[in-house]
Amino acid sequence: MADESVKEEILVNVSPREVRAALLENGILQEVYVERAARRGLISNIYKGKVSRVLPGMQAAFVDIGLARTAFLHASDITTPSVNGGNGNDGTTSDIRDLVREGGEVLVQVVKDPIGSKGARLTTFITLPSRFLVLLPTGAGVGVSARIEEDEERERLRGILELMLDDGEHTGGVIVRTAAEGASRDALLADLKFLRKLWSVVQLECRKGEVKTLIHEDLPLPIRILRDLVTTEVEKILVDSETDFHKMKSFAASFLPEIEPMLELYTRRRPIFDLHSTEDEIKKALDRSIPLKSGGYVIFDQTEAMTTIDVNTGGYVGHRNLEETIYRTNLEAAVAIARQLRVRNLGGIIIIDFIDMEEEDHRLRVMAVLEQSLARDHARHQITPVSPLGLVEMTRKRTRESLQHVLCEDCANCDGRGFVMTAETVCFEIFREIIRQHRQFTFDEILILAHQNVIDLLLDEESNGLAEIEQTTGKAIRLQPESLYLQDQFDVVLI
Repeated sequence: MADESVKEEILVNVSPREVRAALLENGILQEVYVERAARRGLISNIYKGKVSRVLPGMQAAFVDIGLARTAFLHASDITTPSVNGGNGNDGTTSDIRDLVREGGEVLVQVVKDPIGSKGARLTTFITLPSRFLVLLPTGAGVGVSARIEEDEERERLRGILELMLDDGEHTGGVIVRTAAEGASRDALLADLKFLRKLWSVVQLECRKGEVKTLIHEDLPLPIRILRDLVTTEVEKILVDSETDFHKMKSFAASFLPEIEPMLELYTRRRPIFDLHSTEDEIKKALDRSIPLKSGGYVIFDQTEAMTTIDVNTGGYVGHRNLEETIYRTNLEAAVAIARQLRVRNLGGIIIIDFIDMEEEDHRLRVMAVLEQSLARDHARHQITPVSPLGLVEMTRKRTRESLQHVLCEDCANCDGRGFVMTAETVCFEIFREIIRQHRQFTFDEILILAHQNVIDLLLDEESNGLAEIEQTTGKAIRLQPESLYLQDQFDVVLI
């Protein structure tokens, strides 16, 4: 059942060529999603690919789907017949050479975005999600989300879907999503009919489409937020763009009528991400160190192989003894770490070095608090017991790049040992600052002082965004490079 003490709110911020969404629980930022027009995520996109290389030693193949880097397809992810009629993986073979061949065509779906130097991760087990269901065109049976805990409700949903699948129209399977809890039969049937029709369209596009092309693209971020993030705990969804608000309103009216009343157009002069200090929380999530209220702090270090997290007492000296001080610091850190994993979207292998505790009860309690704090995480995770070295090892499913990798890049001034905001991110910061100033002050002209890389980007790739800002403010914007500015430094001067 839903936790009645948790009240969720979703903020959607739309600016030229960038959309951001924030999920807040009781006014505290929990998750951030960023989508840029020049670099949209690929997860759930379906491609008609061409096998470029087969690697028997890795039991994998590289597939060209028209991107800069070839994508990776493992034998265990090949579960459907290839486009050209080859045999699928029915569980009787694991040899990649029996499943695909070089030059062959294959219908694939992206399950992980390209991360760092790695290409996208693919599967041929296609899934099509809607509000309540996930259609498995090549699967079978009915699965129910583990987050639906009541046995009676699970059986009700399973029974409804099993009857629907027995109608002879479709031979695949479905997964019932958490949002389906309490949904009516008619709502579930409408979802299933929509997904079946969508799968028919995908099959048609695949037959007539060219190789190495996109067959089906997932919904844009504002619409995906409605489909994937809205639960019974969500009280309202604030959107600061009238255009996107009407698009979301129209989508909700057609497919999700029960959440349409939650949508509100945000029209106040104060930027939407200033609510609940959301903007400040995003900036803090880019810091290496996170302070704790007690005076301790937590250090996050991201590497390509894993993320390491170190807990320190800092200036916290406690009131009783050393063991009690360490215990209280670790308890507070467990809650902070769970939240930061979600906000920073950290995935893969994660090693947490809590301060060593002597008492077994204290160790068990800290682990229990960490588990409890991660219970609402949308990403699948697994935590192992404390290792002999006193480390907590865990994994968190990584499907898209972390917040740091989206907003930052390696710093040239420190030879890649740190990070600096990209010129693109600074451009969006400038756009937001201009809008902020426009809403508060009267002026005739705007002068932007920034690093040469930022100025070059504003004149080139982001010139359309600059033109939109000029049109919005009705004021001319002049650009002036400053040689002494670092890349993430800028000033907006009102004249």
